[in-house]
Amino acid sequence: MVAMLSLVMLVGMGEKMAERFLPLYLIALGGSTWSVGFLNAMDNLLSALYSFPGGFLSDRLGNKKSLQLFTVVAMFGYVLVLLIPSWQAVLIGAVFFISWTAVSLPAVMSLVAKAVPKEKRTLGVSLHSFFRRIPMALGPVAGGILIGAFGRVRGIRMAFGVALAMAALALVVVQRFMADDAGGEKEKIVPETGLKALFNPSLRSLLAGDILIRFAEQIPYAFVVIWVVDNNRLTPLQFGILTTIEMVTAMLVYIPVSFMADKYGKKRFVMITFCFFTLFPLVLLVSHGFAMFVVAFIIRGLKEFGEPTRKALIMDLAPEDAKARTFGAYYLVRDVIVTAAALASAWLWNIAPSVNFLVAAGFGALGTVLFAIFGKDMQRAGDSGVKST
Repeated sequence: MVAMLSLVMLVGMGEKMAERFLPLYLIALGGSTWSVGFLNAMDNLLSALYSFPGGFLSDRLGNKKSLQLFTVVAMFGYVLVLLIPSWQAVLIGAVFFISWTAVSLPAVMSLVAKAVPKEKRTLGVSLHSFFRRIPMALGPVAGGILIGAFGRVRGIRMAFGVALAMAALALVVVQRFMADDAGGEKEKIVPETGLKALFNPSLRSLLAGDILIRFAEQIPYAFVVIWVVDNNRLTPLQFGILTTIEMVTAMLVYIPVSFMADKYGKKRFVMITFCFFTLFPLVLLVSHGFAMFVVAFIIRGLKEFGEPTRKALIMDLAPEDAKARTFGAYYLVRDVIVTAAALASAWLWNIAPSVNFLVAAGFGALGTVLFAIFGKDMQRAGDSGVKST
């Protein structure tokens, strides 16, 4: 667990120094807003397509070998971006590095499921989420400092160089400190009857609401940095500080919420999460100064209320010999559908930023209402004798 958290922090620190500023980098290299929208859509699609094979390989190779493999693939993407300074090369390199979290997350969740007692699984997932937010908080600030000192192109390229070095250090840590674990037997990793065998009704209920809420998240996602830096004239460093505020807010709610979710039921915390997803684009739309953006990014951080609970629930409801695969399958279905929202984001942005933000909020409101009506209290819901606590 300690080695895994170190990997997440090291790779995440390098990744977030550069990745959060990719839309600015694309435009600085001559790309258009369409290239930004395409990058966002590609991120969602690759996250979907990588999730299931990521879980498959984790079940087959073991957590350690699969995490090492995924990190090497991300490093190859960094090398491409460093060697070829063009916006087309960024899109090609992103195929390898932008979805590191998605491809590695099934292995990480499987490791948590094995290492942490079931009654403390929500807390285990919350710890992962907590430590993952440390580089998400610090990385954009470091990236913003580099951009401020060396300019958009050179500063972001330097950030990619740091990302490559930190990923290499992460490989050393994993090799030295993470115990070897054997993969599953071949007959255990072949799905019995496809996705239906992996999903039960409670999991499908959660997935439906999650898809609509991710529409609300992904429609404005890639354009937030452009709205803050280009439309409202804040500096990249100020954007990095806003991101730090967002991540610190998320970190402050993870641990107490993990205890309350186990005690009072999970549905209410998922509902709170959905409400903050819906509220963020509306507050972002009326934000034009740094103080108001602070409020908006605090709200963005509060959307993490129910995220560890949701992830822990997926692992609870997954078959014991296919937890990584089930987690990957969940994200495969969700993110393939959400890719449509990311593809539409540039079109909505080109109409007007307000259209982009209002449409996003509309999807969030729809997802929240539907989950309020049809969602189950996941704390108590069980299927086929499986208790979800």
